[in-house]
Amino acid sequence: MRTDLTVEDLGSFLDQPLVAVLATLRGDGSVLLSPVWQEWRDGGFNLWLPVDDVKTRHLQRDPRATVVVAESEPPLRGVELRTEARLIDRDVRATAVRIATRYVGEAKGTDYVGSAEKDVIARLEP
Repeated sequence: MRTDLTVEDLGSFLDQPLVAVLATLRGDGSVLLSPVWQEWRDGGFNLWLPVDDVKTRHLQRDPRATVVVAESEPPLRGVELRTEARLIDRDVRATAVRIATRYVGEAKGTDYVGSAEKDVIARLEP
């Protein structure tokens, strides 16, 4: 396994709408693994989360997080990022629509998101 990869080393890998796995810490210290939609943008991952979601509550209490994005087809590229998440509550709808559109297409992305009034963006950067 290679470490210390650059974004350039990954080629178009991060452009694909692959489901990520987000690891957050429960109050007892055990790990919760959750599939999430993601986008790589401006040197970090954006994850769209409901503000009242368990993942968001975990990150509010303890911002340590790990996100893994991996292919299930050869060449089986993948990336793991261990960091501290920042929760962002501004421009959430625009980011959420961009993320949703990656997965459900332009025609459905905006409708899928709705108002995003009670959502946040978890920002994970190296």
